Amino acid sequence: MSPTKDYALLCLENPLLDIQAQGNEALLEKYGLKANDAILAEEKHLGIYEDLLNNYSAKLIAGGGAQNTARGAQYLLPPNSTVFLGGVGDDKYAAILHDAVKQAGLRVEYRVDKKEKTGRCGVVITGHDRSMCTDLGAANHYDIEHLKSPEVWKLVEGATHYFVGGYHLTVCPPAIQALAEEAAKNNKVFVFSLSAPFISQFFKDPLDASAPYWDYVIGNETEALAYAESHGLETKDIKEIAKHLAALPKANSKRDRVAIITQGTLPTVVAEKGEITEYPVHAIEKSMINDTTGAGDAFAGGFTAGLVAGVPLAQCIDQGQWLAKLSIQELGPS
Repeated sequence: MSPTKDYALLCLENPLLDIQAQGNEALLEKYGLKANDAILAEEKHLGIYEDLLNNYSAKLIAGGGAQNTARGAQYLLPPNSTVFLGGVGDDKYAAILHDAVKQAGLRVEYRVDKKEKTGRCGVVITGHDRSMCTDLGAANHYDIEHLKSPEVWKLVEGATHYFVGGYHLTVCPPAIQALAEEAAKNNKVFVFSLSAPFISQFFKDPLDASAPYWDYVIGNETEALAYAESHGLETKDIKEIAKHLAALPKANSKRDRVAIITQGTLPTVVAEKGEITEYPVHAIEKSMINDTTGAGDAFAGGFTAGLVAGVPLAQCIDQGQWLAKLSIQELGPS
C-alpha cells in the first residue's frame, strides 16, 4: 500500500440527516411509499419527518449516500484522507451533521444556505427493507460557484480520486461534469454510483453526459435493471448489463472502465475488458442483519478506499463487502 496524500479522495453529493424508524405497512400506505425504494419527497410526503420523530421514536443519523461512502472510506484510510462537498442549511440539523462527520474524521466543505433547511431523508424500515423519502432542502441548492471557489477547487486539484453519487444529478450536473473533466484531463480516478432506480429513469440525460467519464461505476441489481430498461437494453441479465456499462464510450482511454453490480447476498458481478468475474459475498446469519440502509454506500466506501490505497481490484471488492457486512449489523449507515 502506497502512503496516501492528504485528502486524496474527494466526494460530492447531498448531505442529509436521516430520520430513521421501524415502521409498518400502514405507515408506507399513508404516504404512498414502496417497501424497498428511494424517492424525492413531494408535497404529500412532507408530513413524514415529524410523524417519524413524534410517533415512531426515530433516530437521527448523518446520511446522504456519498457522505456515508466518504465516512466509510475515511474509516479505512489514514487520517485526513477524505473530504466531502455538499449543501446544508444554517440550522440544528447541520450542527448534528457536523458532529457526526467530525467523529468519523471526515472533512466537510459544506455550502451553507441561510434560507433553506438542511436536507432530510425519512427512512422507514419494515423487516429487512427500507423505504427512503428525501426532501433535499439546502442540498438542492449546491452550485458550481462553491465547487470553483478557490479554497474548494484547491482540494479538487489536490485529490487523486473523485467519488460522485448519482443523486447529485438531480441537483447540479455542472459540478459533476467539472469534476469528471478534471479527472479525465489529469488521468485521475472518477468513481460514480448509480444511486437509485429513479436516476436512470428520470435523469437519463445528465446521467448519460457523465457516463464517458466513469472509470468505475457501481450499482445494485435494481439500479442495473432500471438502467437497462431506460436505455432500451433488451436484457434483464445482470452480467450482460454490467458488460454494457463497462463498454460504453470513454473519455479517458488510459483507463479501462470497470462496472460493479452488487446483488445483496448473491455474488458481486464485475465487468472489465469484456470479461465477467463474480465475487461471493461475506456470509452472514440472517438473524445478524439489523438494517440494510447504507449497505451499498458502505460497499462503495470500502471499495473506493481500496482504490485510493492502490490495492488490487479483488481486494477493493473484498473491502467493500467487508464494510457492507459490518454496516448491516448496525442501525443506520453507521
